[in-house]
Amino acid sequence: MDKVYGAYLCTGCGIGDVLDVDGLKGAASETGIEMKEHDCLCGAAGRAFIEQDIADNGVNTVVVCACSPRVMQEEFNFGESTITVRGNLREHVAWTVAEPAEGEEASEETDEFIQEMGEDYVRMAVTRAQKTEMPEPYQMETLHREILVMGGGIAGLTAAGEAAKAGYKVTIVEKEAVLGGKALGWRKMFPTSYPYNALEEPNIEQMVAEVQANANITVRTGAEVARVAGAPGAFNVTIKEAGVASEWDAPAKVTVDEQEKIDKGELEDPNAGMIKYTELNPDGQMFGAVVLATGWKPADVSEFEHLGYGQVQNVVTNAEFERLAKQGKVPAKVAFVLSPGAKESDKDFPFCNSVTSMVALKQANYVVEDNPETGQAFILYQHMRTPGNAELFYKGMQAKDGVFMTKAAVTKVEANGSGLAVTAEDSLLGEDLVIDVDMVVLAAGMEPTTAEEPMINLAYRQGPAFLDLDLFDGYADSHFICFPYETRRTGVYTCGGVRKAETMEETMDDATGAALKAIQCIESANRGVSVHPRSGDQTYPDFFMSRCTQCKRCTEECPFGALDDDEKGTPLPNPTRCRRCGTCMGACPERIINFADYSIDMIGSMVKAIEVPDDDEDKLRIAVFVCENDAYPALDMSGMHRNKMNTLVRFIPVRCLGSVNMVWIKDAMSSGMDGALLLGCKYGDDYQCHFVKGSEIATKRMENIGETLGSLGLEPERCGVREIAISDYDKVPAIIDEFVEEIIEMGPNPFKGF
Repeated sequence: MDKVYGAYLCTGCGIGDVLDVDGLKGAASETGIEMKEHDCLCGAAGRAFIEQDIADNGVNTVVVCACSPRVMQEEFNFGESTITVRGNLREHVAWTVAEPAEGEEASEETDEFIQEMGEDYVRMAVTRAQKTEMPEPYQMETLHREILVMGGGIAGLTAAGEAAKAGYKVTIVEKEAVLGGKALGWRKMFPTSYPYNALEEPNIEQMVAEVQANANITVRTGAEVARVAGAPGAFNVTIKEAGVASEWDAPAKVTVDEQEKIDKGELEDPNAGMIKYTELNPDGQMFGAVVLATGWKPADVSEFEHLGYGQVQNVVTNAEFERLAKQGKVPAKVAFVLSPGAKESDKDFPFCNSVTSMVALKQANYVVEDNPETGQAFILYQHMRTPGNAELFYKGMQAKDGVFMTKAAVTKVEANGSGLAVTAEDSLLGEDLVIDVDMVVLAAGMEPTTAEEPMINLAYRQGPAFLDLDLFDGYADSHFICFPYETRRTGVYTCGGVRKAETMEETMDDATGAALKAIQCIESANRGVSVHPRSGDQTYPDFFMSRCTQCKRCTEECPFGALDDDEKGTPLPNPTRCRRCGTCMGACPERIINFADYSIDMIGSMVKAIEVPDDDEDKLRIAVFVCENDAYPALDMSGMHRNKMNTLVRFIPVRCLGSVNMVWIKDAMSSGMDGALLLGCKYGDDYQCHFVKGSEIATKRMENIGETLGSLGLEPERCGVREIAISDYDKVPAIIDEFVEEIIEMGPNPFKGF
């Protein structure tokens, strides 16, 4: 479209008190756009002020220099036909000025360092608007709305039922001959209503009957998913008879180097004869989204040899004990061991969560219920976890005759005549214990089915499974806290034991959430917009393929497997898989990947819009590329708390540190910038990245560019990466100050002025 610009400066919220308004308007004029001012743009009069320009002058590209783009979003939304760009003069400039000390009067003179910050942010905002294009949503030719639910246990039944209630067609694929899963073997289930002190009869048979009677739900038992190709709105799924071999069962993962050798004929293709990943099986069934509810299996506890599992008779797992209890074979004296119990260790069994504590309490109740005169249940734990209303059940079990609980480390389980002897140390009772029992129950965790093998055989360039990123201990997760149920494969959502160890009630809540996510994904694909975390984003990456060198970096680094390869090895985008993080854009050495409102040229031009004084050693300039998910909000909150910010830095928001193309750093340094800093989410053990690997990828790239700077005679330390959490608003000024001090010690960039 032909752009008609309107630039508007808000002088309220202290902006006009701290900054020279004429100077800010002059900065906009330098870019060829005249700026108007108003004392309250977010108010009714201020909005009308802008709307009048839109109506009278045909303005369709609005630049608002005022508060953070994270606030007042509706106030500055002028419709889908208008581009709106925000410049942050409040939280990042005006509110970062130190308050006058008690007894001092505020200076009436504008601080030149602060003024230069403000003018740079105005220039960057206008430049961003000039480089922004109106996005056109990606529209699919044919959208499929049916939802595939893999697994017919509690999670699968619930997800299918909830989606069907919302009016969506659902197909359940269950490998067993009947629906119900492990819940069919449960004797009782946890309390679900007040006063939460009595176990309840399982309702799994009722759940199965309701699903089978629902006209919107198709059930396929004795079947498995052999292959899933395609993308949200168009998943092509091949379903096979359970246990029958498939040519798609185990496609070998091929590295970039291996694929290049295969293409040249230097290496035999391990998948020769198999249907290519990018082809769709014409006999497959089409779905809009997938709910993965394939459940769990008891985690292996045989490695803890001192507990005797597999060696000593009558040492069983909690899952095995539940089956015995349903058959009515509950011994009178049972010890429940909730952790491996090695000395000086307070860890629980793997994949436990709180559910194993709850199961131990439930099964202890079986012991005293079935043996009213002689029943004794000993619960030996390191951690007793009973969240929410389950605390009431725990308190009831504490008061029950025959149930004994103590924190203790179990060091040995051995045969003792016809029974067992359990040795425990460091108990809360203040003494070591030897307990004689008939049976020992080990609280084995709920290991997800995705931990060892791909339960969903994806026809993706990055391979068939979820484990390629190795972050979540076998769980098919993407961002457990911020985006529950989602996986690293857009359109595939997890619930139940495949997502975390949880109770039946938690599983039902989980499954409802996953069903809603699947529906949201289908409707987002229908509107041509992205799903979480950039929900509603109309943009998607545009590839200028004629310059593609087939280096495969974009396909390898995409955290969500959004890119496949075509027959020639060229990247093949799947826009509805894309989360719009821009990692592919940051990966591309040819800089051929861009978004309508976020591009290599845009951010590069914003960097160049920052004025770099070449004759003042006190006015160094550091470009700080800021992740929009954690770092930018932390900076905003720092400003809201009126924390002083270093005046030598300029913040440039980016979608994710993974989207930072190293050309921005090179251009910044070659144009005289004295330093460049990437500020983003934490990764590794403290992982927080909304796009999974962005911060980690950016750190590796920055290490490589450090070597390049060294070859140019620049200190590699001029470029750095710092990790912060969204809650680090009080720490971020010091983090930035520390980096700036390091730059000051190095002195100005020797390229300054060239």
